[in-house]
Amino acid sequence: MGFKTYLHNIFRRGQEPKATDGNAASQQPASTPRRGGSYTLPVNGTAQSVATVYCCVGFLSDSVANLPMQFMRQKGDIFVPDVNSRLHYLLTVQPCSYMSAVDFWKQVIVYMLLRGNAYILPIYDVATLEVDRLALLSPEAVSHDTINDLYTVYDAQAGVSGVYGEDEIIHIKNFSLDGKTGISTLTYARITLDIALTGNRETLNRFANGGNVRGIVSNDTSVRGFGEYQDNQLEKTATDLDSKFSSGERIVSLPGQVQFSPISLSSTDMQFLESRKFTVREICRFFRVHPSFAFDDTSNNYKSAEKANVAFLSTTLNPILRKIENELLRKLVAPSLSGKRKFEFDRTGLYACDLESRVKYQTQTIAAGIYTVNDWRKIENKPAVEGGDTVLVSANLKGINESGATAAPAETEPTPAKTTEDGEE
Repeated sequence: MGFKTYLHNIFRRGQEPKATDGNAASQQPASTPRRGGSYTLPVNGTAQSVATVYCCVGFLSDSVANLPMQFMRQKGDIFVPDVNSRLHYLLTVQPCSYMSAVDFWKQVIVYMLLRGNAYILPIYDVATLEVDRLALLSPEAVSHDTINDLYTVYDAQAGVSGVYGEDEIIHIKNFSLDGKTGISTLTYARITLDIALTGNRETLNRFANGGNVRGIVSNDTSVRGFGEYQDNQLEKTATDLDSKFSSGERIVSLPGQVQFSPISLSSTDMQFLESRKFTVREICRFFRVHPSFAFDDTSNNYKSAEKANVAFLSTTLNPILRKIENELLRKLVAPSLSGKRKFEFDRTGLYACDLESRVKYQTQTIAAGIYTVNDWRKIENKPAVEGGDTVLVSANLKGINESGATAAPAETEPTPAKTTEDGEE
């Protein structure tokens, strides 16, 4: 972002209404549009009532929120955390006054998955020309003009209103068809979600009051009528029985010679229960989460669980992390500094497992010369020890140029040359 544009954005933002206790200084006009991207299925809590959706969204958002986001600068040949930067505090501790960094990144992923788009607006301090806070905008408060690349924002909770350019808003998109607007995962999974919601309602209906009894009311003693009752009276009796069973009564009386024949679980009911299992795996496919993480019984051994964890890190989580890192670098760092600054999630927490495996990993990295003893002691929040900064290697290793060397032959007495009759050696 150019310096002129930078100053222009700062002074324009300085005239925006300030928020007091979460309320904007001015009220929104009635004609101001409030929409949040292209998603078809309204997010009103209905989709989240499906257990698999709730589990997948919570699992993905918690996985990202648990990783510290680091703002790093180049120092020599390596990158180190820039702890003195304002961005470091905003990204790791508190991006805004009403949200911690953990809640912030969790909400970003929730917006991205369920609404297709997550919008973050950097608010600059006019005096210091640094980012003062990061405002997480509600997708419903943002209207995106994809033709002119403009964002019309009115978010009372964040205290932000105005029209912003594409280079001013950090836009985290879900799967996109045009590269500009993300589409909610619920939009693609709406058919499967409808099946799941229908199954939930049917399950509630079947098991309400301990399971409503189903059966047939009949009488085999006559063909026409029903003794002193007519056929309409028989139908009324069936309605009364259904009402009593639905209200929770277990033992009811039948008038006259009425017979009640209960119906057992049919093949259709059994197939219905099987379809309930299918929707769990189908929803997991949309969110690209292994069913074992949604507490499905597809992974019953350690090996399959390990493979599922590796696949999740490489194919599901890393693309999301890379998307966020690149967008932050693109919007918060000038192009001339893009090679000297970077944003990176600390992925070491992803590979934290049981203590025995962790110690084996630490031992192998020390033996390979990747870490020193004091490097790991610093990570484990332990004081450094004398001699711990020495890089160690395994005694079984040697240099590449030494691999083909052979021992020098032992020195021996020179053998006298033989001569011929002509005097030649």
